[in-house]
Amino acid sequence: MHKKLFIPGPIEVSQEILDAMATPMIGHRMPEYARLHKGVTDKLKKLMFTEDRVFLSTSSAFGAMEGAVRNLVGKRCANFCNGAFSDKWHKVTLSCGKEADPFKVEWGQPITPELVESALSTGKYDAITLIHNETSTGVMSPLPEIAQVLKKYPDVVSIIDTVSSMSALKLPIAELGIDCCVFGVQKAFALPPGLAVFTASERALERAKGIEGRGYYFDFLEFAAADEKDNTPSTPCISQIYAMDRQLDRIFAEGLEKRWQRHLEMAQFMRGWATEHGFGLFADEPYRSLTLTCATNERGVDLAQLKKQLGERGFAFDDGYGKLKGKTFRVAHMGDMQVADLKEITAEMEGLLKGM
Repeated sequence: MHKKLFIPGPIEVSQEILDAMATPMIGHRMPEYARLHKGVTDKLKKLMFTEDRVFLSTSSAFGAMEGAVRNLVGKRCANFCNGAFSDKWHKVTLSCGKEADPFKVEWGQPITPELVESALSTGKYDAITLIHNETSTGVMSPLPEIAQVLKKYPDVVSIIDTVSSMSALKLPIAELGIDCCVFGVQKAFALPPGLAVFTASERALERAKGIEGRGYYFDFLEFAAADEKDNTPSTPCISQIYAMDRQLDRIFAEGLEKRWQRHLEMAQFMRGWATEHGFGLFADEPYRSLTLTCATNERGVDLAQLKKQLGERGFAFDDGYGKLKGKTFRVAHMGDMQVADLKEITAEMEGLLKGM
């Protein structure tokens, strides 16, 4: 039995996208691929409001995140941590042999402009990592305000994870001044996992030129050289890129403003349902994610049992991540989902909760 996915990724993939992945194969050094590649990267630039380089990587987002650390951290990195995945990025930075310090806040709290200002004012750092939308906690940090702080420090390269937010709201990369924006495709893009996207500003590429030990697979300069030919350094996941091409067409057909509004309406619905049914919200306003709701288990429900029973009814549900397991639950509302989908799973939850 297929379980309809309401976990924070991977999420449901439409049949149209699955059909696009069945497009007959082409060679990645053929002109047909170069046309496909350029079409996708041009559309991504339009979506992201940037003319920076946009690279396609056959990997998870964490592959590109590690590559960004290897390419862009020269002196020392400030890792801003407010959840499981941002904590992991600090560990990744250290495992790459880079000097780095974690700036941690309690899970459920955002990274604030004041914290970023305090860290960078020391002059110790030439790069930062930050997760815009921390998927483990449902917290969305105020990226526009943080970006204003970053503009005061031109020698600091910004590496920003928008894995679970890109395309769900407006993120104008050029206006924000982000040097490297990284995201995967299995969340708000509603594609199967296996493809990552990352950008590189001219400042980022200049930084990479002076960094030794960049590795090969994620070497930004190799990506830039391949980009001149509308290609990738290594064999790309062509079927995934066909799917991305189709999904970008669908996104623009819906309209960006309508897409952003739909994500806001889904978030409002899910937050309202959670509080109306006796649960709390882990994040405070205005830092609640637009792509998933992390609700607190105020009712003391056996969330593992609820997850099991929902699974038996064809729904995949998350009963909390890491140290929050059993204390919170997460419901995704992103990608191609509609409010009607949320009404479907919440109706099932209501029926089960009555029996618990």
